[in-house]
This record gives sequence, structure tokens and C-alpha cells, in this order.
Amino acid sequence: MKKHILLLALLTGASACNDDFLEKLPQTSISPEAFFNTEGDLALYVNGLLSMPGMGTYLNDQSTDNATTTGAVEMKVVMTGSPSSQTITGGWDWGRLRNINYFLDNYGKANAASDIKAHYAGLARYYRAQFYLDKVARFSDVPWFSKTVNPGDEELYKTQDPRAMVMDSVMADLAFAAANVKEAKPLVAGGTPGKWAVMTQYARTALYEGTYRKYHPELNLQATANKFLETAATVSAEIIASDKFLIYNTGKPNADYAALFNSQDLSTNKEVILANAFDQTKDRGQNENSTIFGDYEQAPSRDLVQTYLMKDGSRFTDVQGYQQLGFVKEFQNRDPRLAQTLVYPGWVRAGDPTPYILRLNKNFTGYHQLKGYVNSTDNVTLNSADVPVYRYAEVLLTYAEAKAELGTLTQADLDKSVNLIRARVQLPDLKLAAANGNPDPVMAQKYPNVTGANRGVIFEIRRERRVEFAFENQRFSDVMRWQAGKLLTAIPEGLYFSGLGKYDLTGDGVEDIILIDKSKTIPTEKDKEKNSLGVALIYYRAGAIGEDVTVYLKNGNAGGTMVTETAARKFEDPKYYYRPIPQKEMLLNPKLKQVFGWN
Repeated sequence: MKKHILLLALLTGASACNDDFLEKLPQTSISPEAFFNTEGDLALYVNGLLSMPGMGTYLNDQSTDNATTTGAVEMKVVMTGSPSSQTITGGWDWGRLRNINYFLDNYGKANAASDIKAHYAGLARYYRAQFYLDKVARFSDVPWFSKTVNPGDEELYKTQDPRAMVMDSVMADLAFAAANVKEAKPLVAGGTPGKWAVMTQYARTALYEGTYRKYHPELNLQATANKFLETAATVSAEIIASDKFLIYNTGKPNADYAALFNSQDLSTNKEVILANAFDQTKDRGQNENSTIFGDYEQAPSRDLVQTYLMKDGSRFTDVQGYQQLGFVKEFQNRDPRLAQTLVYPGWVRAGDPTPYILRLNKNFTGYHQLKGYVNSTDNVTLNSADVPVYRYAEVLLTYAEAKAELGTLTQADLDKSVNLIRARVQLPDLKLAAANGNPDPVMAQKYPNVTGANRGVIFEIRRERRVEFAFENQRFSDVMRWQAGKLLTAIPEGLYFSGLGKYDLTGDGVEDIILIDKSKTIPTEKDKEKNSLGVALIYYRAGAIGEDVTVYLKNGNAGGTMVTETAARKFEDPKYYYRPIPQKEMLLNPKLKQVFGWN
């Protein structure tokens, strides 16, 4: 038992961020002879490597065009400042890799069946693949370490290995994991990935690298892109063919999608391939209600709202005058996922007797986020919502995108992938010929590097990804792999107001707020004007950004969209698709080389 306690303490300590490169080794705390003896030892160690996203995942779109933020998120700092290896210093930490490799160096000593040992080795290699994918996404070329490195080892001070070599090694890890990790093992911790979660990561990684190589000429790897795209299509097709998963659809188009993000138990949901389970009654609670909702650091963007289709499958951006539609009208007859992702007119907050009226705060968009928000006043309920880590919807969209990029997509492929997702919210099917025959001009402007016969359907698959996974920490990766970083230079905007005056924000036809001139004083409560229901209007002083007002409008008193900031953003291509190696690491290891113009 003592060795188990020692190992748990070791692994707990290793989970914290550590900027010191390989500065302490596991073998200084535990010897392989004393520990790696039984299946129980292997399970205990691998359980300690478990790492999954929690409720904070719903906050990670702050780096994208899905949201505005008042926080100093890295991407915003990069685009608005003068970044260098002295100011951008994160990411070059390797402690987790050391613990993974230590297991892989020693697991073979255990007295266990070969398939059992291969199962745990597969999980460790899955974690190593995730670790390296994050590193490659950030730095491109990185040193590959397949073994535990000791202090003083010459290998510690080598230069980076080429991205192609590292990603081949990552794919080999995932292929091994997919072939050897079992569907379920009794000794693993709750939430430990099984075979199908591993395969979902395998498909995700292949799609990422295939599209990244296709759309990033600076890598000089475009000739090898299809190899990865074919793997993405093949692996996702195998998951589909297993018949183990379904899109969650009970015939309630206005509720089924939202149920994936506020459920108290996702363990039996056939769409959820892997969930991070929370239960406050079992001392494992977590909630982000106070930060997710839309008036803390982040708020959804108008550009995201405009991406959702109309309920009949037509494009919102084809509606005449769509840029001047206010909050109530822009939510009418839309893809039902919009009102299950953002607060909609008439939404009622738990504990309140009347519909919620959007709060309009400085530097925010006015939109409020529902995904990840648990609409309850019960503390146990708030802290016990499960988080989906991998969803079957991702597998279907991975399959469709890979086939579209390969040029092999058929209508039958769409019918067994994208159209199953659309069916949940009763949207019309995506038709291959129609999409390619009439590409969306707004999407064409966003993604000018998409060409070929499947251009229109690729746009629509990208729309589906953005809508389906909004606020699930997918958007930034998608924008990066599609070489669409210029999208992030547009400062997110919010609700549209035609000018000063009264506005209905709940959809009942009765005004709820009033925008007054910056020169006016907001009256006391007893002197405020009341609407036809006898309720006092909520007053805001409106004007241009920088003025002494609460609501910033693009055209000041003349109205326009709510604006959030003025700092100009620039995106240097290809430099800003990557991050610099921190200067202190360059000083410690002169063999390291900065790439893509970083200094």
C-alpha cells in the first residue's frame, strides 16, 4: 500500500505546470523493481495519468471568432502586442511526458497477460499522442523523446525533430492504442478512455494533420496530406460501422441538443463516447455558471449568431437586411441549436418569475451563453453536470470532412453523417449537388483558400462544425488547421440597435430597455418610465466606445452593433500559427531553433 500512496503523490505533483525541462525523474521516487509487478500496479499508474477537460472547456472559445473576451488570452495578446520569445513563454513543459515514458519503459516487467499489458501500454501511448499533438500544434517541430531521459543525458540537449517524424510517431502511438486498448477494463478509473474514445482521438488527430498539411504551404508537406485524411476517413468509418453509437435524438428538436451539456448523467447516452462525470454528493463537483453566462469575461459574437442557418435550411446571411436585425428577429425561425447554445428571447432563468432581459455591459456583446450553463438554483445540480469529452457527432463530421477534402464524398456519405446531426434539430438534409452548385459567398470570403469541386460542401461542413461544437473548444483548432487565422483579426461585435430608444428583448412585443443619450442622467427608480405591463424600463446610456456610457455602439447615438474594443489586431502569416520557444529554453539548449520568424 505504501508504494501506491507514494505513486499517487508523485502523479498528483506531476500534473501541475512545470517550466523546468525534465528536472526531476520518477525513478528518484519509485523503482520499477518495487512497483511494476501486477496488473493492479499498471492500472494504478495509468489511472494517475488520466486527464480530461472539465467545465472550463466551455470557456475556451475566447481565443476565437465565436466570442469576445475582456481577458488577456494568448491569441489576443499576440495579435494586439509585440510578442516575442521573451513575452510568450508557455508550453515548453515536459513533466507529463516523462511520467508517460517512464511507464512505457517499465510496464513490461509486470506479471500479467500480454493483452492486459498491451491495453495499459495503449492507454499510455494514447496520452503520449495527445501530449505531442498539443506540442506540434503550438511549435510544429519539437524534440521527440520515446524513452525516459535522465538529467545529464546528451539527448536532453538535442535540437527539434521534424514535424513529419514527430507526427508519424504520434500516429503510430494512436494506431497501437486503437489496436490494443479494450472497450472496458474493471481496474481503470472512472472516465478512463476505452477503445472507441481512443479511436475518436485517432480520427481527430488524422483530420487535424491532414487538413493542416493541405492548407499550410509553409510546411512543405502538402504531398502527404491525403495519407492522413484517408486515415481519418477510415478510422471514423470503423467507428460508424461498429453500430455502438447514435446521435442523441428523442424527437425533441428544441431540447435534445442542449441535454448533452446540462445532463446530470451521460453514462448511458449513446452519443457520448467519453464523459467527464461530476457528482457533488461524491466530492467531485464543478460548475462555471458565473463565468460562462456572458457578462464575466467572455460573450458570444454576432458573427457566430449569423452562421446558424434558418429553420428551413436556407442561409441567414441571404435574408435581406440581416445585418440590421435586432435580437428578437434574428432568433426567429433559426436552426434550433442557436436557442440551445445562447440565451434566446423569452428564456426564463431558474428562480425568476419572468423572462430574462439581457444585461448590456461595457466591452461585451449583449449575447449570453447557455451551453455549459446549468439552469438551476440547486447547488448539487449545478455542480453535478457531466461534460462530454468525445461525442459521436464529431466522428460523423470528421468522416464527412475527410471525404470532402479527399474528393470522394457522396450523397450517401452525407446521409450517414451530417444529415443525422441535422435530423436531431429537424433541419433539412444537406444536399451535395446543391451545396456545390451554390457556394455560400459569406463562407467563400472567410475561407478563400478552399477550391475545387467540393468547395460548397466543404463550406457547409465547416458551418456544421462551428455550430455543432460552439464553445466546446474545437473552434481554435479548426481555424488554425484551415489556415484561417485572419478571421481572428475582426473584433467581435454584438447586438444591433438602430439608435437611441426603447427595445423589446424578451420577444413579447413590450419594451424592456431604453437607450438614452450620454448627456442624459438615468432617473431614480421611482421616476423611470414604465412599459405597458407596469414594469420600469432598464436604462442604459449609449454612445461611442471610449465615451462615458454603458452601451458602446459602432455609430454612437446613430446606432449599430455593440462594439467591444478598438485595439487593432494583426495576424502575421505563417508566424502566428505557431509560438516561439521561450528564450530561457534557447539559452539552456543552444541547439534549439526558432521557426517561422520568431525571435
